Amino acid sequence: MSEPGRRSRTPSAEIERELLAAAETVLVRDGPGGLTVRAVAAEAGIAPMGVYNRLGGKDGLVDALLIKGFDRLRAAIEAGREPDMLTRLRSSGLRYREFALTNPNFYAIMFEDAIPREHESTEVTEHARGSFAALVRLVELASASGVIAAPNPLEAAQQIWSAVHGAVALELKGLVLTPDPEATYGAFIDTVIRGLAPRD
Repeated sequence: MSEPGRRSRTPSAEIERELLAAAETVLVRDGPGGLTVRAVAAEAGIAPMGVYNRLGGKDGLVDALLIKGFDRLRAAIEAGREPDMLTRLRSSGLRYREFALTNPNFYAIMFEDAIPREHESTEVTEHARGSFAALVRLVELASASGVIAAPNPLEAAQQIWSAVHGAVALELKGLVLTPDPEATYGAFIDTVIRGLAPRD
């Protein structure tokens, strides 16, 4: 039984969950520049040394957030259940934009190196490639169903990813100059998909 006034011993996994939840709160609220060990520790109500002991310091925090971000992006890409593969492929492109606009600070650390790291993490790389693999799989399914022509799904997926990332990056920077960015993006996705249409 713990002594009165003393915090009972918290399991390690629970402390890590608390730290990651706090790190996400700080990232979303204060942006990449506000993500510090001290800020996360204060948000979690844990001594700063706990961040180093549990996650290896700031790099460990950022790695954990990157993994969470890429897993969420993968889930967004895979979320469609439309029976028509062309519709499903289009919807995945729309959800990519939705993810980026809803999570701009996550997107910044995932794709803009908004928090430079001193090392590369193989685990982060695996999760990042997992989100890309989800797109490759969609392209494979769409090609197999005959709604697009993609003899090399990996190449087609890379072209799609490059295009949607560029469009989203411009919008996040406020550089879409048309009156309705959402409509512009939808038309852009349609243009990308038309470029993949089977040739008669």
